Amino acid sequence: MGKGFQKKKKQARQMQEQFAQLQEQMQNIEAEGQAGNGLVTVKLNGDFEVKDIKIKPDCVDPDDIDGLETLIKAAHKDAMEKVRKEMPSMGGGGGMGMPDLGSLGFGL
Repeated sequence: MGKGFQKKKKQARQMQEQFAQLQEQMQNIEAEGQAGNGLVTVKLNGDFEVKDIKIKPDCVDPDDIDGLETLIKAAHKDAMEKVRKEMPSMGGGGGMGMPDLGSLGFGL
């Protein structure tokens, strides 16, 4: 095995370590999105799992379920954008905190 392969192997190991650190950091992320001036709030973790939804009673209108659904979707979207902003970056241009695997010669 040549030096090139050993270098790639070392880079892959470093990337695994960075990914493990990223996963740990992601577990600590929590963001809350709002819609309708706080009538609906959605809390997500770093894995984009919904941890909590709060709906104020004055926005619950049995004749306007569509409006409530729209507020929930908007609050969820807001929370997702906030989680993405908090995501740690490992550089490399892979997006969403992911390294650029192509730069390691894996052809991705």
